[in-house]
Amino acid sequence: MRTVQMTLDDELVDRVDVIVKEMKTTRSAFTRQALKEAIDRFNVRHLEEVHRTGYESYPVSQDEFSVWESEQDWGDE
Repeated sequence: MRTVQMTLDDELVDRVDVIVKEMKTTRSAFTRQALKEAIDRFNVRHLEEVHRTGYESYPVSQDEFSVWESEQDWGDE
């Protein structure tokens, strides 16, 4: 692990201190988890954007999935 110096607002540090005390953990552990979750959210948003851009560039055609219509069995027919 590396030690990283950060500058944070006093109010933010105070709020984190309250939470870590309740969680019985440390600022460092809390921050590591928060950063991991933020990275995960970023990656999901990035993939969603890539997919959205792809579908905008190559939209689904009207008959793209019609080949499978005869294969569908809804059980009530």
